[in-house]
Amino acid sequence: MGSSKPTRHKEVERKFDVSESTVPPSFEGLSAVTRVEVSPAESLDAVYYDTAGQDLAAHKITLRRRTGGSDAGWHLKLPAGPDARTEVRLPLGDAEEGPDDSVPAELRDIVAAIVRDRPLAPVARISTTRHIQLLHGADGNALAEFCDDQVTAAAVGGDEQAWREWELELLTPDAEHGLLDRLGNRLLDAGAAPAGSGSKLARVLANGEPGPAKAPVPKDPVHRAVAEQVGELVEWDRAVRADVWDSVHQMRVTTRKLRSLLKESEESFGLTDDSWVLDELRSLAAILGVARDAEVLAERYESALDELPADLVRGPVRERLVEGARKRYAVGHRRSLAAMRTTRYFRLLDALEDLVRAQPAAADQEAAPVTIDAAYKRLRKSAKAARAATEDRDEALHRIRKSAKRLRYTASALGADKVSGAAKEIQTLLGEHQDSHVSRAHLSQQAEAAHAAGEDTFTYGLLYQREHELAEHAREQVEAALAKLDKSVHKL
Repeated sequence: MGSSKPTRHKEVERKFDVSESTVPPSFEGLSAVTRVEVSPAESLDAVYYDTAGQDLAAHKITLRRRTGGSDAGWHLKLPAGPDARTEVRLPLGDAEEGPDDSVPAELRDIVAAIVRDRPLAPVARISTTRHIQLLHGADGNALAEFCDDQVTAAAVGGDEQAWREWELELLTPDAEHGLLDRLGNRLLDAGAAPAGSGSKLARVLANGEPGPAKAPVPKDPVHRAVAEQVGELVEWDRAVRADVWDSVHQMRVTTRKLRSLLKESEESFGLTDDSWVLDELRSLAAILGVARDAEVLAERYESALDELPADLVRGPVRERLVEGARKRYAVGHRRSLAAMRTTRYFRLLDALEDLVRAQPAAADQEAAPVTIDAAYKRLRKSAKAARAATEDRDEALHRIRKSAKRLRYTASALGADKVSGAAKEIQTLLGEHQDSHVSRAHLSQQAEAAHAAGEDTFTYGLLYQREHELAEHAREQVEAALAKLDKSVHKL
């Protein structure tokens, strides 16, 4: 493709099935609609792409190359809630830029966690003759678009189908609440019915080759939790690629949850401590951690500096701490994306899906059921070691945090909500302690650099003391949180 960047649009619409004889509705009498503009008919031709296993369709995603109409180009449509999708668009390239069936790398990358390195090829062709009415509000702006579509379509290798349908799409994101319902009721009153398929492509594929079978929901709670987290990982992957705020953090959390759950039930999944999947999850979390740690520091320092009186912020402290951390985040984010575009990463996703699909151990070889006992004992052991530690106390407390994290995720999967909540409290306290430990080390380094550059280092000392106080406050609350956890476990 050319140098154009993808654009994103939120699409809120509903589809309706109608017969050939159904008469389009009138929108007169609706207070929100002051004028109806009839546009010239459009002829649209679209080729839809997917993998051989219809991976995009399984995730309710469509990818097409459409010619004709005002928005000709490549369109990638992603679920975004009830009646809503995010449409990512790219204009058509010039003929010399590549063949028509070459999917733009920019769009493929957005769904890379789903399609991985599998080929994308045409799965259907859909031609539409569209009659459009634009519904305008009192301010003269178009509120909604009503489309009366005559459709001819065929899946690759399938028979041609023809039908008529209506589409109703809101054109303003701040449209009056309930407007879509009121407009939709006019269509229903005219004889339409809610569409039986979510999209034209879904209707075509439903009558063509059978789509991908849905994986059964695992009965075992830990397997079910792993399946949910694998799905979350794919969702957060897409957000990280779009650099959505907090997405790196959430993807890292999901990666760690998966590793904790798998480690806590290794036998059931046929894993061992040195299994490749566990090593890869640890490596992925570490790569994401570069960007996440920088993001935490940037937010932490910005908040702390904003709270200080202006006369106590001396020298280019904000540039060194906040802007410097943001630059490191950008570098870490690029490094994360590079890792997420490798065959190694794709094979990890394949392996995780294989674990989800695999059945737990057979009845005659069934592993012992997963409980919270081992995770709880591990946490108590870590707490005992921390109390006895005379050196490396920060590292000892960090081990409690890691044990609390594993207990939290296992307890949550098993429905032990009070235990999970108590473990989360310990994790949060010691997370604050760990963040403060990392921040103090960074402040020391930056203060030395500032001193070498002849800058005032007074503010670095203030921030260091603030971090020390935050760490002490968190540490002082740990024993009470551990006692609360003991109480919740003994009540099981």
